[in-house]
Amino acid sequence: MVDEQVQVELLNKSGYSDRAINYFINKVNVGEIESPSASFSYTGPCGDTMQVQLKIDSGRITEARFQAIGCAGSYSAGSALMKIIKGKTLEQAEEISEEQILDHLGNIPPQKIHCVCLAKRTLEQTIKQYKRVRGKG
Repeated sequence: MVDEQVQVELLNKSGYSDRAINYFINKVNVGEIESPSASFSYTGPCGDTMQVQLKIDSGRITEARFQAIGCAGSYSAGSALMKIIKGKTLEQAEEISEEQILDHLGNIPPQKIHCVCLAKRTLEQTIKQYKRVRGKG
């Protein structure tokens, strides 16, 4: 196993910002929510899979976590998006753009932009399913 300092250096040389590296190394917002209000898994065209779990109270996201089978880009993007949407209404969360996620991350390698798309699509599908189950969409 590669030690953490070597991993950080490799990610930095690959084009990841310090924030993106921190999200990946520390697995920020990664895990499960006990009794989530919404949960959905999505597999992107690259083969990475992400599951988003949300706790929703009065139409507002009070907790957001994800799990992934994927690369550092998937973990960074998922962590960033979960941080961005906490406290937002479902409508506000749906309006978050891929550019906003990228801006929050600071920088990721160009070949990893699809990871941001994966996080965004998984969130969209999670909210869509939540609304469908509750007869609101």
